[in-house]
Amino acid sequence: MPTTAYPAHYINGQWVTAKSSETLPVYDSSTEDLMATVPSGTAAEAEAAVLAARAAFDSWSTLPVETRAAYLDKVAAGIKARTEDLALAIAREVGMPLKMARAVQVGGPAWHWGNFAKVARSFEWEKKVGNSLVVREAVGVVGCITPWNFPLSQITLKIAPAMAAGCTVVLKPSEIAPVNAMNLAEIIHEAGLPPGVFNLVSGLGPVVGEVLATHPEIDMVSFTGSTRAGKRVSELASQTVKRVALELGGKSASVILDDAHLEAAVKGTVSACMLNSGQTCSAHTRMLVPAHRYEEVKALAQAAIARFNIGPSLDESSKLGPLVSAAQRDRVLGFIRTGIEEGAEVIAGGAAAPALDKGYFVQPTILGIKATDTLAQEEIFGPVLVVIPYKDEDEAVAIANSTIYGLGGAVWSGSDEHAMKVARRIRTGQVDINGGPFNGSAPFGGYKQSGNGRENGVYGFEEFLEFKALQFKPSAS
Repeated sequence: MPTTAYPAHYINGQWVTAKSSETLPVYDSSTEDLMATVPSGTAAEAEAAVLAARAAFDSWSTLPVETRAAYLDKVAAGIKARTEDLALAIAREVGMPLKMARAVQVGGPAWHWGNFAKVARSFEWEKKVGNSLVVREAVGVVGCITPWNFPLSQITLKIAPAMAAGCTVVLKPSEIAPVNAMNLAEIIHEAGLPPGVFNLVSGLGPVVGEVLATHPEIDMVSFTGSTRAGKRVSELASQTVKRVALELGGKSASVILDDAHLEAAVKGTVSACMLNSGQTCSAHTRMLVPAHRYEEVKALAQAAIARFNIGPSLDESSKLGPLVSAAQRDRVLGFIRTGIEEGAEVIAGGAAAPALDKGYFVQPTILGIKATDTLAQEEIFGPVLVVIPYKDEDEAVAIANSTIYGLGGAVWSGSDEHAMKVARRIRTGQVDINGGPFNGSAPFGGYKQSGNGRENGVYGFEEFLEFKALQFKPSAS
C-alpha cells in the first residue's frame, strides 16, 4: 500500500499546514512498511490550538445542550460511515486483526459518541439545595493526550464527553498511531462544528504534550498512558493547579476460586489477557489459581492459548496480530527473558521468534511464576499471561492487591455471591464476575497508581463539569 502523508494540523476549524518540515513515521505493524507520516508539531502550533479553543469556549459552552448533542450525533454517523477506513488504519497501526478492529476499535467509539449525546440530553444540569441553586458548568478548555493501543476509543472517551459538557478541546494523539485521529478530524470537520471547539496537533509528548500540561489557558488535562508519563503530566499541571484526569497502567488479577468452573475460568482469563495482543491496560495478565489445581490449569491454559493463531492483522483468519512497534516487541521479549531467568516455568510460547518473515510479532506466552517475581509486578503490555498459585482465599486477595496498580480484574466462582464477596476485597476499579462483559455505561478507571477519574457514561461526562452554587436570600415565611 502507498504511504500517506498528512501535512497539516487541525486548528480553529481548518487544516493548517505544519510549520516544521519534520515529520513522524507511522509503520504497518504487520509488514514493518512505512504507511504514513504526520507532522511533528511545535510548541507554537500547540499554543495556537490552545488559544483557538479558548476563543471558542464562551460561545460553545452557552449553546443549548440539544445543539451540542446533535453535533455529537453527526460525528457518530460519520464514524459509522467510515468504519472500513478507520478499522483498516487501526489494524495496520496497532496490529489488532481487522475483523475485531471493526467491532471493538471502531464500533465502540461510534456507540460512545451517540451515548454521550444521550447522557448530555438527560443530565440534571441544576438542582435546588436549600436556599442554593447548584448548577453544573463546563470545566473549560481541555487538553487531551491519548495512547496508541485503543486510539480512537481513548480519543472518544475524552473529547466526546468534554464537548458534550460544553468544553472545547485540544487533542494530541499518540504519534505511534495517529492516522485514525486524522480521519476523525476529517469527520468532525464534515460535521460542521464551530471553529476552535475541536483542535488537533500531532507531535511528541515533550513538545506538544508539555504545552497542554503547562499552558495557563488549559483548565484541565485528561491523559491516558503509562504511569511514568502520568506522573510527569501531574507534576507539570500542578504549577497552574489544573484539574487532571489520569487513566494509567494496570496489572489486573483474574482470581480463580476453588469452586469455579475451571475450564471456563481459564479460557476466559486467557481471552481477557490476549485481547489486542495483550496491549490493554486492564488486561487480566495475572491468573491466580489454587495451588493444588495448578497442573490442571496448565493443561487447560495450553489448550486455550492454542486457539490464538498469530498472523498479519489484515488476514481475516488471524486471531492475534503483532505488537504496535519494534520497540514494544523488544520490550515484551525482554520481560519474557527476565521471567525465564528468574525461574519461570514456560507453559506455552516463550521468547523465540514466531515463524513470520516480517512484523512485530511475539508468541502468545504463559509462564508459571511466584507472586514476588518481576513479571508479577511489572506491566508487560504484550501477549504474556503469568500463572500464580495460592494456598487460600486470603492469600489470593493479598496477591491480587500486592501491586502498585488497581485498574481491572476478575473473580471466578461456582456462585456469583461467592465471587462478589471476594471481589469486594480487591482494591481495583473494575472486577468482572464470572466472565461478566464490559459495560460501556459503567465507570472505568483505577485505584492507586492506575490513575484517578473515571471514563464512560455519566461518570465520564461529569469529569468535565464544575459545580457552582448560587445562593438566594430565603423568603420570609
